[in-house]
Amino acid sequence: MGNSLPNGESDECVIRTERLCRDFGETKAVHDLNLTVMRGELFGLVGPDGAGKTTTIRILAGILEPTGGDAWINGISVVHDPERIKEHIAYMPQRFGLYQDLTVMENLIFYADLFRVPKKNRGPRIELLFGFSRLGPFKDRLAGALSGGMKQKLGLACALIHSPHLLLLDEPTNGVDPVSRRDFWKILYDLLKQGISILVSTAYLDEAERTTRVAFMHQGAIIQLGEPKTLKDMVDGVMMELIPDDLSGTRALLSGMPGIVDFNVFGDGLHVRFKDLQEAAFVREKLENSGVKIHGLKRIVPSMEDAFLSLIPRKDLVTGDQPRE
Repeated sequence: MGNSLPNGESDECVIRTERLCRDFGETKAVHDLNLTVMRGELFGLVGPDGAGKTTTIRILAGILEPTGGDAWINGISVVHDPERIKEHIAYMPQRFGLYQDLTVMENLIFYADLFRVPKKNRGPRIELLFGFSRLGPFKDRLAGALSGGMKQKLGLACALIHSPHLLLLDEPTNGVDPVSRRDFWKILYDLLKQGISILVSTAYLDEAERTTRVAFMHQGAIIQLGEPKTLKDMVDGVMMELIPDDLSGTRALLSGMPGIVDFNVFGDGLHVRFKDLQEAAFVREKLENSGVKIHGLKRIVPSMEDAFLSLIPRKDLVTGDQPRE
């Protein structure tokens, strides 16, 4: 297929994969993956650890060779011309290679050298990066002395030093405190306004709410793809929040009851999906007759986590089988 997009794909398509696969021996880390990311999107790859998100992003970044299929970044094939990919992207892995004994400014200058950013462009570019990351007051601080959230911001700033059009982020907020997570996503929205397209992977289902479109990944494959609201609307039945006095005992009772589609633990309670409201009333009566004290039972709008879990086979959740990376 050469270095151009197949089937006359529009130049508004910034990422396209076609039957993309990656095997590690007998393990299928990514299997038959087909997706399209359009220019100006904030696209999410969402799934648990080992779902294949990191492998997918490393292939798109031209770092890992696929064992089947192909992918195109701005029309450039990752199979036929992986080195050219790197001119168009910023790739931020889970552990970005900051130099701990260099200052914030020295790290930025190092990556400017690495990406061959012309010296005349560096001053304005670094000032722009300091503006959205708010790292300016810390430019003389050693990277090793920064907090986890600030290290993530510095990693992002270094990845963006060469003004790429596409940003590939591999679980950028993993292990970061909630306030830093929120600030990081604000930065991503600012980057979208600057015309940068973004593909981000995350294991946090609440972050999926913030994307333009999201692909749910499980065991190396996309099991559903769409806008967050569309995916939540696809959850069948009636979703209820159940707050019992005995969580583990209630779970055991629910496992054998008819009328329940599925259920999962959320905080101190359960999200239970019923076939209909009549079944919900029946189950409540059965639980109370079994001695369960119910502190609350109300209908709720399905969350992204509910949507994702509704697509996973119950056997995978019960046995604790881990999807493959």
